[in-house]
Amino acid sequence: MRLLPWYAAAVFVFLHLPLLVLAVFSFNESRFTVWEGWSLRWYRAAFGDAQLIEATWNSLLIGAAATALATAAGTLCAYGLWKRASRWISTSLSLSLVTPEIVMGIALLAFFQWVFRYLGVRLGMHTVILAHLMFCLAYVVIVVLARLRTMDRTLEEAAQDLGATEWQAFWRVTLPALVPGIGAAALLAFTISFDDYVITSLVAGVDSETLPMVLYAMARRGANPVVNAISTLIVFGLGLLIVAAERMRET
Repeated sequence: MRLLPWYAAAVFVFLHLPLLVLAVFSFNESRFTVWEGWSLRWYRAAFGDAQLIEATWNSLLIGAAATALATAAGTLCAYGLWKRASRWISTSLSLSLVTPEIVMGIALLAFFQWVFRYLGVRLGMHTVILAHLMFCLAYVVIVVLARLRTMDRTLEEAAQDLGATEWQAFWRVTLPALVPGIGAAALLAFTISFDDYVITSLVAGVDSETLPMVLYAMARRGANPVVNAISTLIVFGLGLLIVAAERMRET
């Protein structure tokens, strides 16, 4: 038992040391992993790259749209499962979480091609948003449902006994109590959407490249310290969102 803290520390270092090295070398003057001094050169290059700016904007737009849709639909779905549990639906939600991304991406691509063949629509931002909505929805349902299971069902019944309708009881009693859980679910959904590469690369059009797609292409072409700088910003930003989501979930 005395070794458990050291074991936990070793696991923590193993998980985060590569990220720390990445962050340190993002401030390196050299293009290679040879330290030549501190510099903001690669951050200035990143903010001056038009392709990176456009890809970042696409990722933010897709993430915001998918998060808004998934949060609204997922909250209502979680509420429905809380009112009337369904083992089949709960199992299908878990299945969507463990399905490999490559399988889901290929399935979505085949589905979009089959549907759009009759509608005359091409792949683009709309297909990426729909794909992100599909895999973000399960996370929202699980987080909000966990919050609902900590609530007392008799609160809504008491509100209805006092004259409130079912909608008024939900809007004025249940929904305010769900706000921390909904906020945590939304932050988690945005983080997952912003970070996705595999599914996005399969369903994106030529004009809907996201930041992970551009970074992957840059990394494959060879060592580029701009990737280190952007990756450091992403890790820092998404880390703040995860911490905020955890704080809201525990509220």
